[in-house]
Amino acid sequence: MCGGQAEFDTSSLAAWLAARLPGFGGIASLDKFPGGQSNPTYRLSDGQRAYVLRRKPFGQLLPSAHAIEREFRLISALHPTGFPVPRPYALCEDAAILGSPFYVMELAEGSTFWNGALPDLSVVQRGNVYASLVETLARLHAIDPASVGLGDYGSQSNYFERQVGRWTKQYRASETETIAEMEQLIDWLPGTRPEQDRVSIIHGDYRIDNVILSPGSLRASAVLDWELSTLGDPLADFAYFAMSWVLPAAERESNLGGLDLAALGIPSLEAITTRYCALTGRESLPDLNWYFAYNLFRGAGIGQGVKKRALDGNASSAEAGDVGDRVRSLAVHACAFARLAGAPF
Repeated sequence: MCGGQAEFDTSSLAAWLAARLPGFGGIASLDKFPGGQSNPTYRLSDGQRAYVLRRKPFGQLLPSAHAIEREFRLISALHPTGFPVPRPYALCEDAAILGSPFYVMELAEGSTFWNGALPDLSVVQRGNVYASLVETLARLHAIDPASVGLGDYGSQSNYFERQVGRWTKQYRASETETIAEMEQLIDWLPGTRPEQDRVSIIHGDYRIDNVILSPGSLRASAVLDWELSTLGDPLADFAYFAMSWVLPAAERESNLGGLDLAALGIPSLEAITTRYCALTGRESLPDLNWYFAYNLFRGAGIGQGVKKRALDGNASSAEAGDVGDRVRSLAVHACAFARLAGAPF
């Protein structure tokens, strides 16, 4: 057994699982997935079947962060609709079992691609993958939250006002140094936020490496990591996905900026925007630079939380310090997009 045995008592976990998973035969292996900075995630097997266990980090956490209970509620609501999420099995809110709340879900079969250029796929396959990613995001945004019991999953209005306020508060709660660019964004974003004209379920972290693709068709078979999901403006979600096209590939594997997309067979930002509009009944999208600035500001706030957890000794991955060090870089990128959106700094 790897990973989990050093972190928590598997005997109490095994007893809890046996009472809730029909035919569960005991814990044969428990291995932590590499990467990820938020909620630690494990591959769990009883020797016959494999599951995924996802828990909150141990230690003191920021308010409203790591809401795995919300994740479980969300995938429990979406799974019956046929939207690609893993089958949820059981939620444990009793921290005494594991040391923190957790849930267990199906292990989705397929491939996860971390490199947005998809070097191991053919030109045709790359185009099909990105087509599936756009279609899946549009499909999520078309779901009526109330129809799946999620009408109260978040506020229906003032999304950006709430989010800018939330991430400013979270950033302040984990601030370890003064970053001039973050101060500029905190001053500028609230007074320039765009009007919201639609409400959707939004994923909050939708990118290629958070989607499992089926082995044969390479279509989306499971969308993962719903920690940041809520109700809100779907353009925030689309812009987050679209950022992969405008940020340098040299800075993150999933980014596409600077690559010869035509040669790779990957659709351009204009092409995915046109496709998203067609699938969601829009004639066009507004200028996305404000949305890019907002998403990068939010990313910097999240990264600052990771950095603080690393300093406090309860980060979920060995790479947490590196993620925290990217806070200033994200803020600099955010300011560049803010200037394109009209910011005076």
